[in-house]
Amino acid sequence: MRLIIKLLFGIIIGVIVGLVSPDFVSRAIVTFKVLFGEFLGFTIPLIIIFFIASGIASFGKHSGKMLGYTAGIAYTSTILAGLLAYFVASLVIPVLVGGDAGNAEEAGGFEAFLDLEIEPLTGVMTALVAAFVFGIGITRTNSPTLKGFFDEGKDITEKMIWKIIIPILPFYIGSIFAELAADGTVFETLKAFGLVLALAVAIHWVWLLILYTAAGAFAGRDPFSALKTMLPAYFTGLGTMSSAATIPVTVKQSKQNKVSDGIADSAVPLCATIHLSGSTITLTICAVAVMVLSNGMEMPSFGIMLQFIMLLGVVMIAAPGVPGGAVIAALGILGSVLGFNETALGLMIALYTTQDSFGTATNVTGDGAIALVVDKVMKRKV
Repeated sequence: MRLIIKLLFGIIIGVIVGLVSPDFVSRAIVTFKVLFGEFLGFTIPLIIIFFIASGIASFGKHSGKMLGYTAGIAYTSTILAGLLAYFVASLVIPVLVGGDAGNAEEAGGFEAFLDLEIEPLTGVMTALVAAFVFGIGITRTNSPTLKGFFDEGKDITEKMIWKIIIPILPFYIGSIFAELAADGTVFETLKAFGLVLALAVAIHWVWLLILYTAAGAFAGRDPFSALKTMLPAYFTGLGTMSSAATIPVTVKQSKQNKVSDGIADSAVPLCATIHLSGSTITLTICAVAVMVLSNGMEMPSFGIMLQFIMLLGVVMIAAPGVPGGAVIAALGILGSVLGFNETALGLMIALYTTQDSFGTATNVTGDGAIALVVDKVMKRKV
């Protein structure tokens, strides 16, 4: 929650500075934005490689069947949630903010004092494939050396996110909005932000109702009672902004929903890593909004959006357990699949992070529905 306050404060200060600052200050702000943006791009492959490889390697301790069922159901849930968000957003957002379209991309009238290019170690798709190759390889070979390498690499990358990226993020977002303010396009963008965030929260709850209705029908449970039981997990996720930190509450409430202890103790922590339907909803809606707002960007075909959502479901495994971690992990495919440039990525970070707590709350509440389904499936297999 403190990060959200800092980001909002950064946006306000950025707007004020952008409106009143001379050209020299504006160029300095643009220089900072460019340099930090390059560093952010450099970190993306590291996040994907170390977080996904480490996460897959850790699956070896789980039961094979339970892991397979949980991963399959969780991934299906994430993809369907993303598709729901895409169809609703593509219909509603052009109507809500269509009058403001074309504003966000007009920014950029100032040149940076220094244009330093930092090449990533590898491309996004190469990093994704490498992460799966090493992650699966470690589960097959049980190599403690490689597992230790990727676990320690994950720890180093996570500390870099906590100590460098997260503290600087409010200044980066502020620099984006200072540039927009200097170009006279900021107020239309802020107006669109409020509408988009309200739509995202509404779709979160629509998805939770759909998810629990399906899980309740399959498991023979009252969906509304099951959803009500999971509300403590929802509000804990809302406050902590962390699926991992909410695991104890999610496990406890799942057991109160009569999920067996073994499934609750194993499926829920696994889902905290691989089931991010709420985050996927928000990322998809925000991506559509940024494309509508940005001059020169057109809505891609359904095939491209399906590719994006399917990759998003995989990349969410690499989402660091920090506020805003999901959007940081998704920056690579936003750029490579949807063609987002630096300004568009900055808007995505701002849009997503300001409601990250609602996405996290939806993630952990949805984990309870996945646990219900997995529990029923495993009982049928016995």
